[in-house]
Amino acid sequence: MLSEANITLQDSLSNIWTTIKTISPGDGIDILMVAVVFYYVIKLVRDTRASQLVKGILLLLFVYLITDMLQFKVMGFFMKTILTVSATALIVVFQPELRRALERMGRTRLPSGLFSGMQNEEQLEAVRSMIDEVCEASESLSRHKTGALMVFEMQTRLGEIIKTGTLIDCKPVAELIGNIFFPNAPLHDGAMIIRDARLHAAGCFLPLTENNELSKELGTRHRASLGMSENSDAIVVVISEETGTISIARNGVLTRDYTPQTLGDYLRAELLPEEAPRGKERRLKLKKAKS
Repeated sequence: MLSEANITLQDSLSNIWTTIKTISPGDGIDILMVAVVFYYVIKLVRDTRASQLVKGILLLLFVYLITDMLQFKVMGFFMKTILTVSATALIVVFQPELRRALERMGRTRLPSGLFSGMQNEEQLEAVRSMIDEVCEASESLSRHKTGALMVFEMQTRLGEIIKTGTLIDCKPVAELIGNIFFPNAPLHDGAMIIRDARLHAAGCFLPLTENNELSKELGTRHRASLGMSENSDAIVVVISEETGTISIARNGVLTRDYTPQTLGDYLRAELLPEEAPRGKERRLKLKKAKS
């Protein structure tokens, strides 16, 4: 019995090895591409409300297989018709998710940051100064528990969002940012758009997220920040009016409990990656200069 088992195992291993030898480099690339497509499809479904729809489709397929095995003709015809129509209906049902996926595919993010291609040192210094001013303003807003919503435009242009607000187009200054979000100020209830290291617009309306699984503790500002990050590659900084907590929304994910220092490190890493290792050294210089 053992010898027969060994022979069977050897035959199986031999067949596997023979199959592996027939795989060409092109086949390997083909398999890898299919794996990548499946990975992103699963990731897209998992991170959105589409996961519930997929469960319903799988349930319909299961019912169809049962009716086919039991040869229920009427029920089988009914289920087959539903599945045929569902193939077209899925395009309509998954329209927001499909649009978001295509938008992400169309983004060509620069490997070294949005502003790294600038050769002008003056422009680079403007970005560094903008980050410092935003962090200083965030510290004051967080301490006084003043709600704020700041959007950093990246590769996806936000012209439609900017049109909903008021153009200001000025150099970022911490005191000005504080005045914009001061309670009862004309522009305090909307979002501020930062484009090319300048305060480009304020009082802008952002799309709310459609994710119904969010915590009830999150208010309209946080839902708007997530909605903006789901529809673009923008970095959205949101400060809670209730707790003063600094959060960042990016690609539909909200991370919380930032300090002004960690916020600055994050912005440098995303906007100016080559500046990130110098973040601590730069903060020390700023503190000495202010003292």
